[in-house]
Amino acid sequence: MPRFELAQPPLLSRSPLDRAEESRKDTEALRAGWPTAKVVQIDHRGRLRIDAAGLVYTPASEVAAEPALDAVFLGVRDGHHLWAQRVGALSGELGDLRAIGERLDEIELSILTTALAILNWHARASFSAIDGAATTPSAAGWSRTSTSDGHEEFPRTDPAVICLVHDGADRVLLARAPTWPERRFSILAGFVEAGESLETCVVREIAEEVGITVSEITYLGSQPWPFPRSVMIGFSAVGNPEVPLQFLDGEIVEAHWFDREEVRAALKLGDWAAESDSRLLLPGSISIARGMLEAWAAVD
Repeated sequence: MPRFELAQPPLLSRSPLDRAEESRKDTEALRAGWPTAKVVQIDHRGRLRIDAAGLVYTPASEVAAEPALDAVFLGVRDGHHLWAQRVGALSGELGDLRAIGERLDEIELSILTTALAILNWHARASFSAIDGAATTPSAAGWSRTSTSDGHEEFPRTDPAVICLVHDGADRVLLARAPTWPERRFSILAGFVEAGESLETCVVREIAEEVGITVSEITYLGSQPWPFPRSVMIGFSAVGNPEVPLQFLDGEIVEAHWFDREEVRAALKLGDWAAESDSRLLLPGSISIARGMLEAWAAVD
């Protein structure tokens, strides 16, 4: 089988946002930009206000008189500072990244992906991992400082591999997790363990989840995945469809080898939300899995 590559960067990896890192500790610059700044407010379910044009921002002047301690500086767009803030409740039309991703432009996707990842980290970092002391936001939300000795702790990103396993010809292995409705399938994924290379993780995770050994591991691309704060690192690998599948770790409840025509047909149907009686429904466009499957399906 010819080698395949992603046709374009994954949707959430197209990140043209100017993060203006040099401003994160520049208190005066942040204060000067606050009166005209825009704030992306996100509730505890990951939803934000939207309209026909995309994201709805809250003027910073309506949030506070100066940069709010619980807000995170995201960067600059069209001369305006952008911030993110977690709030308890929002009114109006609401949507989350999975539901509205296709409606946003590349910069808005970068804004929302970054906002979710950093706010999710803050929600779980109120106390120091070193000594248990309370921490407070610093560097415009890009670190937290311990109240005990002043040491800084930084946002955590959890690396995970995601691998399209194929047979070297025209079949691909797709699986369903126990919490997914029937007929919803995707490619295999798992978190990287301490002391483990990415390639080693691919081999281990696939062996644990479906009981087969893979080879010819090839890097395809990566994508931030703020659920809650991960980065998905995509690979392809070759497996033997004659080896019986074994669901060893309980993370997979069903898996099958599908041929290329079945995958092409499922891609045409849409995504997991499609109304169809097809035995195969595939992830939506914000997932790197979609791009990987499209690239594999496009091979003649």
